[in-house]
Amino acid sequence: MRDLYEILGVDSSASDDEIKRAYRRKARELHPDTGGDEDEFKELTTAYEVLKNPEARANYDQYGDPRGPAGAAGGADPFGGMGDLSDLINAFFGGGFGGGSPRARQGGRDAIVDTALTLEEAASGVRRDVEVTLARPCDTCEGTGSADGSAPVTCTTCSGLGKVQQVTRSVFGQMLTTGTCPDCAGAGSKVGNPCPDCSGEGRRQVSESVTVDIPAGVDTGTRLKVSGRGESGRRGAAAGDLYVRVRVAEHELFVREGNDLHSELEVPMTQAALGADLKLPTLYGEESVKIPAGTETGDVVSLRRQGMPKLNGGGARGDLHIHCRVKTPKRLSEREVELLEELATARGEETSAYSNQKGFMSRLREAFDR
Repeated sequence: MRDLYEILGVDSSASDDEIKRAYRRKARELHPDTGGDEDEFKELTTAYEVLKNPEARANYDQYGDPRGPAGAAGGADPFGGMGDLSDLINAFFGGGFGGGSPRARQGGRDAIVDTALTLEEAASGVRRDVEVTLARPCDTCEGTGSADGSAPVTCTTCSGLGKVQQVTRSVFGQMLTTGTCPDCAGAGSKVGNPCPDCSGEGRRQVSESVTVDIPAGVDTGTRLKVSGRGESGRRGAAAGDLYVRVRVAEHELFVREGNDLHSELEVPMTQAALGADLKLPTLYGEESVKIPAGTETGDVVSLRRQGMPKLNGGGARGDLHIHCRVKTPKRLSEREVELLEELATARGEETSAYSNQKGFMSRLREAFDR
């Protein structure tokens, strides 16, 4: 058997408080529910139970055996007649610690939090701090749930299984049901001296900020997983995961459809007829857009790769589609009317005499001049 002081990582002159602190620190690292080694955790707990008992520690220091000079043959047994250290382990872990035991794991639950982004942030990606209030390991007992650092004892109600069976009667006869043990809440063990600050849970509600890297291309409804930042488990058990749910706000210029963007452009009648080169805003800066001559309302001009990035798409982007709407002027100057009349005449198009502002005003002036 390895030296018990070496297992705890303390000197043989260590005080009771130093031994307790060493056990708490290493127990969190080695607990099987947090990914630690089962055998090492059992060895650590055995060492602690010996060294925290003054009589057992004195016997171990003098004879190398917590039961005294006679050992198993008949020396004083501070553990009430347990045959050897393996019996001690069984006493604490119910003879079925790990190794396929049906004892329920008390891992923490997953949690979800919402965060809002602008369309620009969704296009570029952003690092965002989200505020959460979740169960976190208790600082007072360092997550063990125990006020004095003592190891949990096997729950007598479920014999360490974390579950209890109950026979119920129904119209179909007797039925055997299995449920979570009400005394240990499925843990299979109970804390003898619960921490007053967390009532033996080993965790308390804490408000904190979690930094999340949000990749480019996310959309409303996208969920991002942050492993291990959900609710902490009871008494050092593994934490759940945190899911960040994204909501992208509406934009004043662009409407998103998958990875493509759509916008509307009001094109003056003359530019629609003659064509034009315009500078238009995109999410990534201004871009030159060629409006073809003869553009009509409903025509679409597309800019390649000016849409939204594809999530995890390696830099690929959608397109920006510009929907044209031709604007017809409602008020015209006399010169503008003359020009349009000339154009109509050249094209052989008839116009209404009274809809022509210049012709109507000219006729009025001619009438007054007579």
